[in-house]
Amino acid sequence: MIRISKSLVLVLTTLLVAAPAAAQEIENELVLVTPVAKTLTDPALAEFAKYAKERWKVEVRTSALAAGTPVAYGRIVEWKGRPEADIFWGGESALYDKLAEQKLLAKLDLPKSAVDPIPDSIGKPKPIPLKDPKGYWIGTVLEPYGLVYHPKLLARLGVPEPKDWDDLLHPKLKGNVAQCAPTRSSSSHATYEVILQRDGDAKGWEWLRRLAGNTGIFTARSRDVPSVVARGEFAAGFAVPSYMAFEDRLAGHEIKFVAPKTAWITPEPIGILAGSKHPKAARAFVEFMLSERGQRVAMERGVFPINPKYRVQGKPGSQAEMAVEFTGGLRSYFDVDVNNIYDDDIAQKRYEQVNSQFRKEIESVADDLKQK
Repeated sequence: MIRISKSLVLVLTTLLVAAPAAAQEIENELVLVTPVAKTLTDPALAEFAKYAKERWKVEVRTSALAAGTPVAYGRIVEWKGRPEADIFWGGESALYDKLAEQKLLAKLDLPKSAVDPIPDSIGKPKPIPLKDPKGYWIGTVLEPYGLVYHPKLLARLGVPEPKDWDDLLHPKLKGNVAQCAPTRSSSSHATYEVILQRDGDAKGWEWLRRLAGNTGIFTARSRDVPSVVARGEFAAGFAVPSYMAFEDRLAGHEIKFVAPKTAWITPEPIGILAGSKHPKAARAFVEFMLSERGQRVAMERGVFPINPKYRVQGKPGSQAEMAVEFTGGLRSYFDVDVNNIYDDDIAQKRYEQVNSQFRKEIESVADDLKQK
């Protein structure tokens, strides 16, 4: 018979009790690769670092590799399962499906309490998926691709405040529209696809040529469009709230946002890269973004909750209430009927074709189109 001393029993018991807590500890670093603007990623990472210290007593160093969606996707493919980041955040969900097929994403393995409250999709007639049924990605927030405008400049031009895409074709807006070419911006590309899928190719490309005739500047980045509109240099343009548009409003500029009725809404997907060096921290960040605390951080940056039980709401004068005013009074996309016509599968299959046609028929002849 083997005798075990009381002291050894005490040590073993202590280890067994401590094991679950140790298993829950996370790594002390987290790296994102993302097209999402710093105006959202910075406060989200900062609040997550506070949360990690409160919950696990771990000081997490956070950073984000900023890259446009196509560039970020390309980097992840080039890393071949040895990624220099832990998380891919933002862009089109179809790219996450492609990464999963290449075994470049890890299963999220989130608790049901985090996943189940998120609906499978939103919108008709083309439902926008909000989470992957296979569990490789999940949406984090709802963000519309729409229009920004400068109310005072529009009033001086004698142009009504825009409500829909077609309002950008107003003859008095000639030279006063700002946009970023779809060859440089996935958000612009998605907006162009909305027009092409709404009108069909022939009418759609004619619409885009007419818009080019009203365009006074093609910016280098999509985030520059709201900046030039906010400064009153141009009257209106395509934009996304968290890509500087709301930041310009917080800075005190005269700028407003409207989502046309067929605006595409991105769920800003998030996924953990296969081979991540910090998988526990990555999973904790994803779960944090889906929590009320994470959703509140996002809602103060001009985007909307992906969980139907939350609404953009705050004290009078708060950033949350400023966001509601900025986006026309909307507090949740689950409060309204979402009319989505954008088909991401169609868009992805002809991504380069559309970019090539844009270069040929619009970018290379932009000056001629302005003269018409």
